[in-house]
Formats: sequence, structure tokens, C-alpha cells
Amino acid sequence: MRRFFLLILLAALPVLSQEPTSPPEQSPPPHPRAAWGPIVLKADDKPAFPAPPVGWDLRRTDIPHGKLEMIEYDSKTVGTRRKMQVYTPPNYSAAKKYPTLYLLHGIGGDETEWARFASPEVLLDNLIADQKAVPMIIVMPNGRAQKNDQPTGDVFQHAAAFAVFERDLLHDVIPAIESRYSTFQDREHRAIAGLSMGGGQALNFGLGNLETFAWVGGFSSAPNTKKSEDLQSPATAKQLKLLWLSCGNQDGLLHISQDLHGYLKNQNIPHLWHVTDHGHTPPEWKQALYWFVQQLTFSQGAGPN
Repeated sequence: MRRFFLLILLAALPVLSQEPTSPPEQSPPPHPRAAWGPIVLKADDKPAFPAPPVGWDLRRTDIPHGKLEMIEYDSKTVGTRRKMQVYTPPNYSAAKKYPTLYLLHGIGGDETEWARFASPEVLLDNLIADQKAVPMIIVMPNGRAQKNDQPTGDVFQHAAAFAVFERDLLHDVIPAIESRYSTFQDREHRAIAGLSMGGGQALNFGLGNLETFAWVGGFSSAPNTKKSEDLQSPATAKQLKLLWLSCGNQDGLLHISQDLHGYLKNQNIPHLWHVTDHGHTPPEWKQALYWFVQQLTFSQGAGPN
């Protein structure tokens, strides 16, 4: 009987979307790049970092903890009130200023995806306690800029809303965060990264708005990633503090990151290239986030407001 009621309870819970690992049966909306394809590994498709150490993602009871909260903001871009999750570091104080990482989800996720897949609050609490990461605010918005912003139905048909999110991010999300939290408000203290569709967004928006972001990361970036030559001129891209590309070598979307890596390498644009033995799966994105935030060596000096 208890098992029967447990099954009823589980059936009533909302189904959490997962990231697609293959193309849809019907043709997806057009993108700048091809979707899943054959995996052909190259000589430099290797890890830049080892596997994370034992205990890296376990919640520790002997250290201070930050706060993960869901907040709402008014989106003039979408014309509605929207949600985003925000992590504030341990001992957050309005008397100090903090750098900000805008962390974007994939086509099958929403503002809860990173918290479900990777527990960023646990990773950051541990890294900050070990002095391996700078205390920062992490903002996890919903990158599907439309009134029904949940990953329902054919998630590929929502792809256009991910492009619209650039306006929502710049004109609604960032102003909302910087009015509510004590943040630096200059490009040197803003980072943007994302997984899959969010990785493409991070590269497109970050490289397209270098006056806003100085740190950019694409994890397993999806076909919405602009063509390499359209992202940014080589001379301008060198303004970045960090340009990160990572992907698993079992991922059918590897060719997207490979192509961009090759282009950046040929143009002598500094970047970090990290290839693991994962697929298009949460373990890949979780370890990518773990190493990425450790590279965000934001200056702790006062920035312009």
C-alpha cells in the first residue's frame, strides 16, 4: 500500500526536462551551425584540467554557506514578470561589492536547471572556503524569452526565444540584479557562461557585448552558436580576460566547439580549450563549471558604479 501511494505521489510531481542528446525527429529551427554529427577527435582535443578531486561536489558542514534564492523581475522585453535563481556567497554583505557570473541553461532547461544538474551553491561554497574561487554572485535566469518560458512540448521550437533573451539579459536582467544586489558594475567584474543552447548564447552575447562582459565561457555549445567569423573580430576578442571553450569527446556537438577552437587558434586569440571523455550530459557541465569559476580571477579592487 505504501508503495502504491509513493507511485501516485511521484506521478503527480512535475517532469523535469532533460537536455536533448540527438536532433529532433522533425527539422529544428535553422541555426548558424549544423546539429549533431560524427565525432572526429583531433590531436589537441584533450583535458586542460584533471578530474575534480574527491569530495569536490559534496556539501560540507564545517564551512560557511551561501544562499540560493528564487527572485522575480519585470521584463519589459517579454512583457511579463519572470523568475531567476541567484546565489549569493557566504557572509554576503551590502557593505561590499561582488563580481557577477550570469549562468545560462540549455534548450531543455529553465532557471532551475543549473541548481538541479550541478548544485552551484555547493561548488562555490567549497571553492570559496578553500580560497580557490573569488566570492561572487551567480545569476541563473530563464534564457527562453517568451511569456510561456517553460520547456514544454517540442523544446526545439522555442529556439527563437533564446535569441530574444539577449535583449532581456542586457536591458532587464542585469539592471534588476545590479539594483537589488551589491555588485560591481563594470565589464571586468561580469562573466557569462552557459551549457548547450546557453553555451551558444554565452558566446554570442559575450563576444557581441564586450563593453558588458570580460569573461566568457561556452560549455558544449549548441548549433545556435554564431559562425566563428561572425562572432567577433580577432583584435576585439583579445579584450577578454578569459574565453573558455569545453566539450566532451562523446558529444555529437563537439564539432561546434572544435571549429571555434580551431578558428581562435589560427587567429592567435587567447582562449582555454578543455575536452573531457563525457557526452552531452550533466557531469560534463558540472565539472566545467567547477574549473571555470576558478579561472575567474576578478580584481577585488573598487570598480566603477
